[in-house]
Parts: sequence; structure tokens; C-alpha cells
Amino acid sequence: MKQSIKVIISGGGTGGHIYPAIAIANEIKLRYSDASILFVGAKDKMEMEKVPQAGYNIRGLWISGIQRKLTLKNLMFPFKLLSSLWRANGIIRKFKPDVAIGTGGFASGPTLMVAAKKGIPTLIQEQNSYPGITNKLLSKKAERICVAYDNLERFFPSDKIIKTGNPVRQDLLFIHSKTEEGKRFFKLIANKKTVLVLGGSLGARRVNQLIESQLGFFKENNMQVIWQCGKLYYDEYNKYNLNENVQVHQFLNRMDLAYAASDFIVSRAGASSVSELCIVGKPTVFIPSPNVAEDHQTKNAKAIVDKHGAILVKESELDTFPIVLETLLKDKGKQESLSENIKTLALPNATNDIVNEIEKIIHFKE
Repeated sequence: MKQSIKVIISGGGTGGHIYPAIAIANEIKLRYSDASILFVGAKDKMEMEKVPQAGYNIRGLWISGIQRKLTLKNLMFPFKLLSSLWRANGIIRKFKPDVAIGTGGFASGPTLMVAAKKGIPTLIQEQNSYPGITNKLLSKKAERICVAYDNLERFFPSDKIIKTGNPVRQDLLFIHSKTEEGKRFFKLIANKKTVLVLGGSLGARRVNQLIESQLGFFKENNMQVIWQCGKLYYDEYNKYNLNENVQVHQFLNRMDLAYAASDFIVSRAGASSVSELCIVGKPTVFIPSPNVAEDHQTKNAKAIVDKHGAILVKESELDTFPIVLETLLKDKGKQESLSENIKTLALPNATNDIVNEIEKIIHFKE
């Protein structure tokens, strides 16, 4: 394979699409120090900030998704798509990549469509157990489709599917040696159980409302809370930092230490979070967002719950949460079995395996 490879990576909109893309880029750089890597994202989305922070250049497309109801944004979609295809064509013509990689999000559609049309090999990294329409369309021209769940032959050509798992932060592989460091970092009380609440990078309104309503429950049960409420909700909930057993964070920069310090985890079921929690191996309660395409978070969570690796509480059943958590707190055997079962579903070598596939398709085209 050529030593000075040129790679376009497109993915964004949420941390679940951005961080896998950055992990793939980092692994490529590790193998090929002089590789040229260019990201393509959606203007005004978080990748335009997060990718440069990780040390990579990014170009933005004027693109967004289709709303479920008739809105002005939907009427603008055809114009945005045409604009993005034209812009992506210019970016690819100028950069001349050897491969284009899509990790999901609005910008990956036009970028990989143009790349495939120009004969550039493409690879899709599908994080969810139920793919969105963009990746279903892109799969027809893709050389490889790297997936994290079984039974995706229903949606993709079976001969292109490779089960790799989702890229995760490599520092999570060693969290079990960081428990004391994590407790010191978050200034936790040593003899209290800790629950970590994760609502995603932007936050989750219903999860935040639930945790607010259960602060008395946590106190009564001698628990302390690391509550990642998200960027959109921090101003509303940071007042609870005054509570001695609660700390509210907009964002957690040391996820490894947050996982290491926690005894229980309450989380949304985005694909990246689910993959990380399989490696972390702590007793987990998933509260999937119902407000995502094809209800894919519920499907992600069920893939773990059906293997007895976690507990699922639907948003429509949040009144059962204190009973579920109290039952779990009192059942050491259940805690241990959840931990053991979720660990068996981990795929810690995902990033390495995905880059191996990228090497194969570039070599295949040479």
C-alpha cells in the first residue's frame, strides 16, 4: 500500500458519529505518519468544533436531515442536497483521496455518493443495529460495510459486511486499574456507591427530568451522582451542584475516569455509548431515546438486554425507574451477572479491524 495515503472521512451531527471518525483517523495516522486526512462535516454541527480540536482539517457542507413533518427545512432539503453534492465534488476533485470513509451523519451521504461515482473506494462504518436510510443507499456502491451488530444482512449486501464493532476510546480498555484515580478526580466519598448518568453530548430532557425527580431517592440510598446533563441543559440543572451528593457536568472530558469511578450507569443507548459500556462492564440501565430514526436506540439497547447484559427502561415507563434501581441495588448476584454478560459483547479491537479493511480496499484498487 502507498505510504503517503490520502483519506477523506465524513461523519458528524452527534458525538456518536464524530468520535468513531476521529478514532479511525488516529489509527491511520499511527500507521502512516505522513497520511493526509481531511474531514467533511455539516456546517453548524458539532464536528466543525470537535474535529479541529482533535488536530484535523475539516470542510463543511450545507446539509441537514429531513424532518418527520412538513417544515420549511424540508422544503429546503433538495437545494441543500444539490449544494452539498456540488461542494463535495469540488472537495474530492481537489483533494484526490485514495479512499472515502463514512461514519454516519448528514454530510456522509453527499460525500460518499460523489466519491463512489468518481471510482474512489468507499467504506461505511454503521454503528447501529438498525441503519438509517443514508447508509442503506451508500451500501450499494461501498466496498466494505463495517458493522457492530449481527443480522444486518437484512439491510446490506452480505458479501460486503464485516463485523468489527464500533471504535471506542482506547483509554477505556484500562479503566479497571483507575478506580481510585477516578474517585479522587471527581472528589467522591469512598464508601458511597456512585451512579453515572449519561444523556449524550447535547443532553436528554427526559433523562434530566427523571434524575432531578430522583435526587431524594439517591440521597436516601446513600448514593452519589455524576450527572452529565449536556450542553443544552447545563444552565437549568447546575444549581444541583450545591447538593453534597450530586455533581452536574455539561460534558465529561475524562470519560475513562467517570466510568472507572462509577458503580452503576444510567445511559441513553446511542451506538457509541453502548459499545463503550460493553467494554466498561458496569451494571447499566438503558433509557433509549424514542425520538431518533427508526427507534434505533431501543434496538441497540435490546441487542444487549436480550443477552441479559443490561436493563431497559422505556421513556414511557420512567415511573418504574426507582423500583428497578432499588431492586438492582439490593441484588449483588444481578449486578455481577449484568457485568459479566455485557463484557462478553465487547469488541475492543474495532478501530484496528476497521483500518485493516481500509488498507485492503486501497490495496485492492491499486
